[in-house]
Amino acid sequence: MDAKQLHILQHSLGLDEYGRGTFYRNHFVTGGGSKDHADCMALVKAGFMTVRSGNALSGGDDVFRVTDTGKAAITEHSPKPPKLTRSQQAYQDWLSYDGSMSFIEYAKWKSRRRAVEAGRI
Repeated sequence: MDAKQLHILQHSLGLDEYGRGTFYRNHFVTGGGSKDHADCMALVKAGFMTVRSGNALSGGDDVFRVTDTGKAAITEHSPKPPKLTRSQQAYQDWLSYDGSMSFIEYAKWKSRRRAVEAGRI
């Protein structure tokens, strides 16, 4: 599998370039003659995707779905994410935080929580 095919599998499932994320979809729509169709057909031949002929909903283009084998291939072939610095990780944690604090408020709050948990406060 080449990098473009890996990207098609990841994109079909809504994952990032490292194969991370939540499977919130499982489809890839492309038609004959497009730049991705041959790669999708190669993925079907390898058992990583299935294909259904197009219909009115897909504009006549084929609809591809990732198989369980394809999901395993994503896990196997996706590169490892880069290591984050402590600051980068704190920012990612804030992005995942579901609250109304600004980043600086969140950072101060987390710092206080760590101090309390460590018994310094």
